[in-house]
Amino acid sequence: SLPAKLINGGIAGLIGVTCVFPIDLAKTRLQNQQNGQRMYTSMSDCLIKTIRSEGYFGMYRGAAVNLTLVTPEKAIKLAANDFFRHHLSKDGKKLTLLREMLAGCGAGTCQVIVTTPMEMLKIQLQDAGRIAAQKKLMAAQTQLSSSAAGAAEPVVETRTTAMQITRELLRSKGIAGLYKGLGATLLRDVPFSIVYFPLFANLNKLGQKDPNVKAPFYVSFLSGCVAGSTAAVAVNPCDVIKTRLQSLQRGVNEDTYSGILDCTKKIWQKEGPMAFLKGAYCRALVIAPLFGIAQVVYFIGIAEFLLDMLPKHRA
Repeated sequence: SLPAKLINGGIAGLIGVTCVFPIDLAKTRLQNQQNGQRMYTSMSDCLIKTIRSEGYFGMYRGAAVNLTLVTPEKAIKLAANDFFRHHLSKDGKKLTLLREMLAGCGAGTCQVIVTTPMEMLKIQLQDAGRIAAQKKLMAAQTQLSSSAAGAAEPVVETRTTAMQITRELLRSKGIAGLYKGLGATLLRDVPFSIVYFPLFANLNKLGQKDPNVKAPFYVSFLSGCVAGSTAAVAVNPCDVIKTRLQSLQRGVNEDTYSGILDCTKKIWQKEGPMAFLKGAYCRALVIAPLFGIAQVVYFIGIAEFLLDMLPKHRA
């Protein structure tokens, strides 16, 4: 049932995000740093420096936004894929690869309604610590290079909340402010879903002894991990572009971008083609368990158990 699909998707998203959010924070910071202003050399270096400068909970900056909106996002994605698969099937026959890809395309298109504002807000909160650390480093270097400078004013990071950012964007740009980077989000999420859902469905079928019986949970988990990480790496260039476009604050001497083509051109010219793979390792580590957990919860059907506990369902 649709309520069961929505609950399953929500539960899966909450569990998955809680487990992998620090890696997602490292991915955002690695993707946003530009040549000449590098604060971090790797995922582990980023996490260690984040803990030292911002504390353990610094790794979870922006998690509240994700945890709030991941439920409708995952629910829409999973339910939409099922919806399109159902309507593209003919008399219950097996879907062709093309129809599976079309179903994934529909799911990816639907989810950006929630994904774009969610990631827009999350990126601002995740990257704020990197920008503050960069400013402190620049201030310290300036003070050391000039003995006559005296005691420099300490750089104090002004912490903002998701609600403050939302109110400011709505006041200055309207609802369109929350949908900055929508085109780049579509360029990432639609191909991701086109790759992910058919790949998962076919990998999962390999573990089914009987077409009418669900595959074991570990098969669904591994299928979700493999399909998720493969799709994540495949669309990582689009994710780098999306992250750069959605960042409202820039570090010292960092480029700004007017659109997808401008962003692509500047990254290619100034940072080289390998820059489009920034954070790919982190993204694979985020997506693999996230979708593995999602598919296990979704296919086990926790929601069916919860719904059966309600009085109206018992009746």
